[in-house]
Amino acid sequence: MERGGGKSAVVAVVTEPRFAQTYRDYLEKQKLLDRRHRVAKLRDGTVALPVLAETLPEEHLRELRNRVAPGSTCVLTRLLDPLPSRRARVPSPAQRLCLEVRRWVEDRGLTWSAELEADLPRSWQRHGDLMLLSEDSFQAEQWGSLEPGLWETVASALEARRLAKRGRVSPNGTRTPAVTLLLGEHGWVEHVDNGIRYTFDVTRCMFSFGNITEKLRVASLPCAGEVLVDLYAGIGYFTLPFLVHAGAAFVHACEWNPQAVVALRHNLELNGVADRCQIHFGDNRKLQLSDTADRVNLGLIPSSEEGWPVACQVLRKDVGGILHIHQNVESFPGKKPQALGSSDSGKEHWPHPQNIIPDKRGNGTPGNITGDVLPAASKPEWQSWAESAETQIASLLHQVHGKRWRTRILHVHPVKSYAPHVDHIVLDLECRPCPPIG
Repeated sequence: MERGGGKSAVVAVVTEPRFAQTYRDYLEKQKLLDRRHRVAKLRDGTVALPVLAETLPEEHLRELRNRVAPGSTCVLTRLLDPLPSRRARVPSPAQRLCLEVRRWVEDRGLTWSAELEADLPRSWQRHGDLMLLSEDSFQAEQWGSLEPGLWETVASALEARRLAKRGRVSPNGTRTPAVTLLLGEHGWVEHVDNGIRYTFDVTRCMFSFGNITEKLRVASLPCAGEVLVDLYAGIGYFTLPFLVHAGAAFVHACEWNPQAVVALRHNLELNGVADRCQIHFGDNRKLQLSDTADRVNLGLIPSSEEGWPVACQVLRKDVGGILHIHQNVESFPGKKPQALGSSDSGKEHWPHPQNIIPDKRGNGTPGNITGDVLPAASKPEWQSWAESAETQIASLLHQVHGKRWRTRILHVHPVKSYAPHVDHIVLDLECRPCPPIG
C-alpha cells in the first residue's frame, strides 16, 4: 500500500516506532537507507525511514515483515519535502569544497564533469592559514585555464588565506619538498608542539606530524649537563626538545639543507636557546668533531646507517654515551624474522643482554623478557634489527677507537607506521668503553 504522492517526494518505509531501529539497522546493512533525509514521524504515530530507491523491492519488504521484525507494519510511502538530515545540513569540508568549486566553474559558463569532481583533493594539511593540498589533486588540464581565480575559491572553501600543492620529495639527499605555492606571497608557517615553536617554509622544508610521540619522549629524557650531537637536525625537530625540555647543556646540530639551516637558526632564536647550540652546515660524514658527545641522535629514515661511523667518532672516549638510532624496519606476519647478518667482532655484551625498560625519568633498568616487556618489543623483526645494529655499532666503535666497547639495547621504541608492513622505530643503544685489562 502507498500513501501520498508528489514530484519532490522521497520513498520511505513506514513502521511502528518500536521497530524503527531494527528497520534502520537492516536498511543500513543493505545500503538502502537514505542518510540525506531525516526519519519522519507521521500523524498516525508511525515512523517513515527514507530509502535510496524509487521503490523498495518486494523481497526486502517480505524480509522486514517476516524475519527482521515479525508482526510489524511494513508499507511504503512518499514523503513530500522531507527535512534534510544533520549530515546533509552541515556538509563536510570536502563536500563544501566540491559545491563551491562546482558553482564557481559553472558560473563561468563551463561544464562540470565527473572527471573534475574526482580530481578534487580529499585530504590536505593545515599549516595555520596555509592549506597544503595533496599531489594527486588538480591534475586535469582544464584547471589551467581557470587560474588564478580558482585558487581563491579553493582557499575560501577551506577557510584558508594561502594555498600550496605538494609534489614528490626531491631525490637530492636534502629531502627538499617539491611544493608549489598557489596563493599567497610566501610559504612560511609556524607550528607549536609541546610549547616549542617551529617555523619553516613549506615550499623548501618538510614537517613531519607523525614524529610527535618521539619528540615528546626526547623532551622527557634526563639530559641535564649533557653534550649532544644531532646528526640530522633539519629545522630542529629533536634539537629543540633536547634543549628546551630535556635540559641538554649544548647541542651540535648537523644539517646540509641550506633552507632547513635558515629555519633552524630562526627556531633556535625564537625559543631562546641559540646560545647553547652550534650549527654544522654540510655533510655530517665530514664532521670535524670527536670525543665530545654524551648522546647522539640519528633521526634519519629510512636508515641512518651512513651516519653510524660519525656517531661512534663523536662519542666521548672516556665514558661513552647513548645513541638514538632511527630506522624503517619491514615486518611481514607469518614470516620468520631475519637479522641483518654481521660479525660479533670487537663486541662485548653486559651479562645477560636483555631489553631495558625505562623508568619514569627515562633511565634504563633491566626488564623481564618473558614478563614486563615494553610493547615496542612485540614485533620480532624490530628486536632482530636492533640486535644486528648493536653488533655493527660495537664493531665500528672498536675500529674508530682502537679498543673494545660494551653495548646494550636500552629500548626499542615505535614512532609510527611508515607504510604497510614498514615501521619507523628508534633504538636506544648504550655504548661504554671497556676498562683496561690488568
